[in-house]
Amino acid sequence: MADLPMRPRIDPLPPRGDEPGELNIFRTLAHNEKLAKGFLRLGGHLLGGGVLPAREREIVILRTGSRAGSEYEFGQHTRIGRQAGLTDDEIARLADIDAGRWSDDDAALVCMVDELCGHDVVSETTWQRLRARWSDAQLLELLVLAGFYRLASGMLNSVGVALEPTTPGWPPDAVGARRAPRDDPP
Repeated sequence: MADLPMRPRIDPLPPRGDEPGELNIFRTLAHNEKLAKGFLRLGGHLLGGGVLPAREREIVILRTGSRAGSEYEFGQHTRIGRQAGLTDDEIARLADIDAGRWSDDDAALVCMVDELCGHDVVSETTWQRLRARWSDAQLLELLVLAGFYRLASGMLNSVGVALEPTTPGWPPDAVGARRAPRDDPP
C-alpha cells in the first residue's frame, strides 16, 4: 500500500465563520464548489435520507474506511457509529483485518465490504446472506454506501486531509493502521 502524505497536499480553505466546526474534508472539497455540492448531496442522502438503519450503515462505513486505510474517515465515523449504537469494542473490531465475532447479519455486512474492497464484487454466498435480510432497495444502497465511502477514503488519503484535533483516529491496537496527518491544536 502506498505511503500517506505527511501533510495535506491541498490545504483546506479557511473557515467561513458562518459554519462553526466546519470539517477539513468539507473545507478541502470547497476548492471545487460544484464537486462539493454533488458529493455533499449524495453523502447527505446516504447518512440521513437512506433506507438503512443507522447502526448497519455505520458498520459498512467504518469497515470500508478501515479497509481503505482512511484514518480520517474511520475517525469521523467512530463518533457517528457510537451515536448509532455501536460499542467501542465493535468499532475496534471493524478496524482489524480479523473482524471477530458478529451476528449473522452484521457478519454478512463485513464480508460484503471485504469482498468489494478485495475483488470489486460480492460473492454469491455473501449475496444470498444479504438477500435473506435486506430488500432490493437496501441491497442497492449498501453497495452504493460502500462505494461512496471507498471513493471518499481514497480522496482523503490521496489529498492528505488532516484529522481535526478532536477527531478520534484508529483504535489503539488497530492492526495495519496508517496514520493520517493531524491538525495542530489551535
